[in-house]
Amino acid sequence: MLAFLVRSIALLSLLSLGLVRTKAQDTTHFTHFKLDSIAAIPEEIEPEDSLEQDISDVFLRLKFSKRELKNKDSINQLKRFYFAVVPGFGYSLQTGFATFIAANGVFKTKKNAETNQSSVFTLVSVTQYKQLILPLILSIWTPKNKYHIVSDNRFMKFPSLTYGIGQNSLEAPASAIEFLYLKMRQTVMKKVAPNFYMGLGYYFDRFWNIREDLSPRHRGAIVPFGSNIDTEALASGMVAKVTFDSRPRLINPPKGLYASLLIRDNTPFFGGDSRWRTGLLEVRKFFTLPGKSKNILAFWSHNWFTLNGNPHYLMLPSTGWDDYFNTGRGHIQGRFRGSDMFYLEGEFRYKILRSGLLGGVLFGNVQYFTGSPLRSDQIVVPAGGIGLRIKVNKKSATNLAIDYGIGINGSRGFFVNLGESF
Repeated sequence: MLAFLVRSIALLSLLSLGLVRTKAQDTTHFTHFKLDSIAAIPEEIEPEDSLEQDISDVFLRLKFSKRELKNKDSINQLKRFYFAVVPGFGYSLQTGFATFIAANGVFKTKKNAETNQSSVFTLVSVTQYKQLILPLILSIWTPKNKYHIVSDNRFMKFPSLTYGIGQNSLEAPASAIEFLYLKMRQTVMKKVAPNFYMGLGYYFDRFWNIREDLSPRHRGAIVPFGSNIDTEALASGMVAKVTFDSRPRLINPPKGLYASLLIRDNTPFFGGDSRWRTGLLEVRKFFTLPGKSKNILAFWSHNWFTLNGNPHYLMLPSTGWDDYFNTGRGHIQGRFRGSDMFYLEGEFRYKILRSGLLGGVLFGNVQYFTGSPLRSDQIVVPAGGIGLRIKVNKKSATNLAIDYGIGINGSRGFFVNLGESF
């Protein structure tokens, strides 16, 4: 059984070999494929401690001699294109257990140290609660990183639980809804100064076949939602984005600052149902604490607000509905919703073993929502928890994250990801 577990986690490490060379931020509950950042990524990140190990070191030592391992390293250094097809798993309160098959290709538009590696990523994920998730994500860096082109596209068949808006949601029982969802995000960012990018993009969201499901198969959630939801909704429009990123690496950075401001304007001119505008202000800050331990203190602020108009219920700011489904550990995705969401999370990341093979985290977060479009009510929701980290790739600093979060009103559960939440 132990050997099977080691081999299973080692498969995830192979996928992370590709993820290190991409722009991926905090990802979904089935993989951490992070695409929100624009800091330069080195070819390889040398471990700070020569004794550092990951799960692939353990696996490879069981199978190969030292000479065979040295030959494999020499062959890998000659590769210009990296490609992997790997199975994996995840878990969240909204999806239950999720299995997936992922494919990731990594390449450079120009072979030099000044150009980040570009990537193409897709997977097929099926979950315990009959959800289907199909993303196709491209991150293209032009020579010398003058431009960063991101295409984030996802199709989801997503039976899920919802709880309403504002203060009523605090004690509301779960209602079950189903919908089909097509999401397309296209942005082009231009480098205007060191660590600083500006750009424009086009965002498209379409929900259809939206309906309540009163059958007991949704974890016993058979309470009617209590208000009418349109059976379909479409939002389409341009975005403007400004980003600053001084992190030395994107995956589990030891220090640095990431800040991003995005304004989205949805309009019937581009085929949307109505005119409304939203904003997103995001900040992440990382500190390496003094001493030999190299422990990290990290903070994340994610602020999603409605500037004007009335977005459809499913497009309002909501717990766990950031681009990579990571806000609100301790509560189920979609647990709280409103016109505005202000979110703050802190996390202490520490080593359990000096080799880095095992680590741990302590985290806490708080969500603040304004309720109705008139902002007539507000709610504040805390949560926190602990987690275990298993190093799957020491060169990319990628961990398998297994967290247990506790929220309000008895909310609790596990959250499993490849990579950190932010």
